[in-house]
Formats: sequence, structure tokens, C-alpha cells
Amino acid sequence: MSVIDGKKTDYILKIENVYKDFDGLEVLFGIDINVRYGARHAILGPNGAGKSTLFNLITGKHSVSKGKIFFKEKKITGISPHRVNRAGLSRSFQITNIFRTMTVFENVRNAVLAKNGILYNIYSSLARMDGINRQTDEILDEIGLLDRKNLIAGELSYGEQRALEIGLTIATDPELILLDEPTAGMSSEETRAAIKLIAHVAKGKTLMIIEHDMDVVFSLADHISVIYYGKVLASGPPDQVRNDQKVKDAYLGEERRER
Repeated sequence: MSVIDGKKTDYILKIENVYKDFDGLEVLFGIDINVRYGARHAILGPNGAGKSTLFNLITGKHSVSKGKIFFKEKKITGISPHRVNRAGLSRSFQITNIFRTMTVFENVRNAVLAKNGILYNIYSSLARMDGINRQTDEILDEIGLLDRKNLIAGELSYGEQRALEIGLTIATDPELILLDEPTAGMSSEETRAAIKLIAHVAKGKTLMIIEHDMDVVFSLADHISVIYYGKVLASGPPDQVRNDQKVKDAYLGEERRER
């Protein structure tokens, strides 16, 4: 539990009346979303609804046009991405964001070094690097890539590359993990493995996930917010959202337009 504006809250993240426009192109209109500590909160919506933009605002990649975002008791509106990350919030991206020419081990070690505030060079303390290497191996073991540690990251299968990106996301030991379509482009088998991995790494943490695959959403989420053309259409437990008539009408309309 944290304190925001002098009031106790059960929410790790509060998004209050957030707007975003890009040079006059309005994308988000008064978004209000609260994420509880320890929740698995999914963000749903059609392409172009503003889901990734919302993640970019939370993480400081883009600036908020209007409104406030609180992480724990602190307002993070307007602060830089690296400061947001250091505060305990980390994200993955819709497009795989790994160092493809480095080894799997080197990818994760870079993130662990950053978490520990160490610049790796030939003068780094060997004792400190031993600790960094142990932490790196622990993360690789957690994401199931320890036996692939010496491979060049670009040689991994697509599913393994997505697992590696999740490893990079958790390497800073965040309290809030944001995953942007982590199963996009995966086969059914890869998706099932990803669901298990995400559930595992999210234990004891708070998870926000953007996802189109409904099986993934209903396997992982305990709360869903639906964004539809820049506004929150519905928010609540999965069964409530699944049966919400506004959500049904919106998605039925989307299906008709795509035919």
C-alpha cells in the first residue's frame, strides 16, 4: 500500500485523466486506469486503440499531453525512461528488442550490469563480475535459456528470442513488469510456453500486459481494461469484461469492418 496525495491506496500504478496527441493527432482521451499491487492487468483493444502509446507514456518514452501518472507514491509524469526504470518499472516491446549479434549471456549480463550501476570494462573488479555472472546465470535459468547462453542471440528461435527479451525485462528486478504483445507471431506451442514463463516471472510482482490473443489474456489476467479508440470502454475482472455488452458490440463492429 502506498500514499498518493495524502491518501492511502492499494494501487501500484494510477493513470489519471491522461490525454495524448501527436502534433494535433489525438490518440488518448482521458484515460483512467488503476493497477493493484500484485495484479495481472491486461490491456485489450483493436489496432490503433492507443495501447502501446499508453505504455510509452507510463515508461516516459513519450510525454503526457494532459493528466498524471503515479507509480507507487510518486508522480512519474514527465520523468525520463531510465529514471522510470530505476524506480522499479520495466517493459518489453511489441517488436523484439535484443542485441542480436551478442551472445544470450551478454544480452542479459548487460541488463544486470545496468541494474547494479556497473560499467563493464577491463578494469572491472573480478569479484564484482563473479557476482554479476552468477546473477546472469540465475536469470537465464529462470527463463529456460541457460543451456543456450553461449549462442548468438540472433540464432535463437523466435520463441526463444521473446523469452530472452522477457529475461532482459526482469533483469533489473522490477516491481511492475509491462509486456507489449509478448506472444505476437508465436506458434501455439510457443504461446503455451510463453504463458507458463510469464506466469512464473510475474510471481510476487505486478504485471501489465498488452495482448490480442484471448487465450493468453484469460489464462493470465485477473483484471482487464479495454481501450477503444483512445478511451477506456470497460475495466474489471475477466468475466465481467467478457460479458460487457459495450465490449461485445465494439469487437463485433471491428470484426464486421475487417470482413
